[in-house]
Amino acid sequence: MNQSEHAVLIVDDEVNFSEGCRRALEDAGFDVSVANDPKEGLARAKKEGFAVVLLDLMMPGVNGVQVLNALRKDKPNLPVVIVTGHGSLDTTVQTFKMGAVDFLSKPFTPDEMVESVSRAISGPKANLASASFSDKSPADVAKTVTESVGMAKINLPLSRTVLLGMLAGVYIAVGGALATLVGADSAAYLGLGLSKLASGLVFSVGLILVVVAGAELFTGNNLMFMTVLGRHNMMRPMLSKWATVYAANLVGSVLMAALVFGSGIWKTGDSIVGLQALKIANAKVNLGFPEAVLLGIGCNWLVCLAVWMALASQHVTGKILAIVFPITAFVALGFEHCVANMYFIPLGLFLKGTALATTAGMDLSSLSIKGFLLGNLVPVTIGNVIGGAILVGMVYWHALVKQPAQARAVH
Repeated sequence: MNQSEHAVLIVDDEVNFSEGCRRALEDAGFDVSVANDPKEGLARAKKEGFAVVLLDLMMPGVNGVQVLNALRKDKPNLPVVIVTGHGSLDTTVQTFKMGAVDFLSKPFTPDEMVESVSRAISGPKANLASASFSDKSPADVAKTVTESVGMAKINLPLSRTVLLGMLAGVYIAVGGALATLVGADSAAYLGLGLSKLASGLVFSVGLILVVVAGAELFTGNNLMFMTVLGRHNMMRPMLSKWATVYAANLVGSVLMAALVFGSGIWKTGDSIVGLQALKIANAKVNLGFPEAVLLGIGCNWLVCLAVWMALASQHVTGKILAIVFPITAFVALGFEHCVANMYFIPLGLFLKGTALATTAGMDLSSLSIKGFLLGNLVPVTIGNVIGGAILVGMVYWHALVKQPAQARAVH
């Protein structure tokens, strides 16, 4: 058997991701080469005898579509598997028309990648129905989070982590600002229950932006604990990444609070929105420690389930629907989200220094930096970690990923 029958070329500009793919394919018996520059990858694909090319669609300079088009002219029979984190049906159709044999949408498991490469080498051309666009089962999601998503987040470069973390803080704050606006007077028209439901519904835009547009959110990243359970040397890198994302979320959230305050949005409706924001912030800093922990548990249990279900869908509409209902539930029930509170409470602190605070008729003595950090963020964060990392991550890892003792003994 010639070496070329097992030779795979990975063309992807993300070094950590391509190295992870290389290791998984080598473990499966393939001879793997990596090119992190699309021009280098194109030159090597034309010159060397590869059995299949794993090609990233979105790369700087020369994108995957251009590389695929050039390859088709010189090597029309070389199988190419397209890999992307920005998959859509239109993109799939385009790449299939240009000769791609399969399409992997990130995140995917090593098993899915190995199966796709093997099929590209030995099997017939894939079709749209089998191009990794079917929804994932719970077991598939568990493997994806453990083996792919968690490692990708741990290995994300610091600069990207900080930038994407700040964006997540802004996005969640946008949801918080919209929920405050809707909740300011809706109870008078809808009643308490429906008003809370409406606020929860519009708050969902925050996590939708995080998942669909792409950002790093501390609470969702609690699912990275599944990677630690599978790879025991990952605890310190995970905790470091959590700390970085948490700090970046705080910066983004406070920036959005400053924007809402400085722009005067809180003055909407004769300052009824500002009054609602003050009420929300003051209520949060006056929670008891055990109460805040428990409310944090309930919150991230639902948030991580929303992220979990969004990972199961390969379509934007499916991801949105998976997010809306759990997030609506957590807001309507009054659970506590640490990143959302990084917006709500700083906005309250800004408003505390205005004339609105003096006429609000509230005791704002607990609305302080100490009340923000120790009275709310600490217990809510503890609860969020328990709800996300333990009640979703650990539970599903034990239920769907961990091998029974007898199975480990056989292997």
